Amino acid sequence: MTESGGDDFEDYSAMELWLHDLSVDSATRVAGGLMIFVGSLLGLLLGIALISANVGEILSGQLDGSDGVADVNGIVSTALQDSGTGGEPAEGVSVSIIDSEGLVVGIDETDSGGRFSVKDIPRRTSTLLVEHPDNRTVEITLVPGDHAQISVTLTPGEGVDQIDMSGESHLAESVLIGSAIAAMTLLAGLAGMVGGLEAYRGDRYRKTWWLAFFGLWSRGMLFVGPMLILIGIGMVNLSKNQFTDYTRE
Repeated sequence: MTESGGDDFEDYSAMELWLHDLSVDSATRVAGGLMIFVGSLLGLLLGIALISANVGEILSGQLDGSDGVADVNGIVSTALQDSGTGGEPAEGVSVSIIDSEGLVVGIDETDSGGRFSVKDIPRRTSTLLVEHPDNRTVEITLVPGDHAQISVTLTPGEGVDQIDMSGESHLAESVLIGSAIAAMTLLAGLAGMVGGLEAYRGDRYRKTWWLAFFGLWSRGMLFVGPMLILIGIGMVNLSKNQFTDYTRE
């Protein structure tokens, strides 16, 4: 080192000297690349786990090996009246499920909290029949399993209120979104791993940075993967002068 070069470091603090030593040490770049690679690998594994889910089973309601059946859960309450009364859970209300052939496939009665649960109903279009003396009968067309909970309001009087909920399910859209997220997680993990390899080679700084940035979205082990990638990006940025394309500029 020349005398003038030595003078350049006289005003450096111990921290600045340490950072300078790190920036010129190839081990810093390699370690940064390894951090990015491992963090992205965690994201890749998450993407594989997500994308390996059987979408067909989700759409058909065969979650957790339920063989195409689902529970119908809900709550029944009384209608609000002009006097301010009502809105209370309705106990002792008869709830039954009728299939497309008119056969009763399940029955229950609401408890003190107005809740009901009809177990193991085939996932086919059915009718939820809610009946209680001195109240209008409620018939709801639905597909069991498409709704987490069904709210039913009892209205005093006679007659039948028909409600069609068979077309309100967003399950298919949810599965599509979930599949897209899984695919993006997988691709982000792959991009980050390539970024880690680029950092190891030390040829293209900007390519390394952008690939590592995309790898952040792989979300491996929630925050563990992104944290490793961020540390790796910091180390790569510190050693950017070691990259061939950055040095040429």
